Amino acid sequence: MPTDLPYAAEAETSLSYDELEVLRRQYYKEIEQGHVTTQSKFNYGWGLVKSPSADMQTEGVKLLQEIYSASPSHRRECTYYIAVGYYKLRNYTHARKFNDLLLSVEPENMQAQSLRTLIERAVTRDAYIGKLNFPTVVLTSL
Repeated sequence: MPTDLPYAAEAETSLSYDELEVLRRQYYKEIEQGHVTTQSKFNYGWGLVKSPSADMQTEGVKLLQEIYSASPSHRRECTYYIAVGYYKLRNYTHARKFNDLLLSVEPENMQAQSLRTLIERAVTRDAYIGKLNFPTVVLTSL
């Protein structure tokens, strides 16, 4: 679904299979060689987050969180894409947590501001839809 927020447009777009395959091959080639660079791991995690598959998005978030934990110098770029991954997985609590973390150090970050808007809209939409899906019990007197 396209967004009217240009800075967060990538939160709504996916990589093609061919684009993701290039990243996957590089990542696994480095695994076979016994040393995976942070950049290859990041690129593959980023690509997985941008995939249309929830399983791949979950794997992408996992890879990005590994980098986030192991490499403080890469936290900034990982934080945003972890938030995007959680957003795409509809885990809005975690998406908000990571996005707010980025906004706490970069309050003017337009991508994060736009993502915050997407998250809030999704929470509101899901809450509204959830209310519509709850069965209503009507009590009548006999």
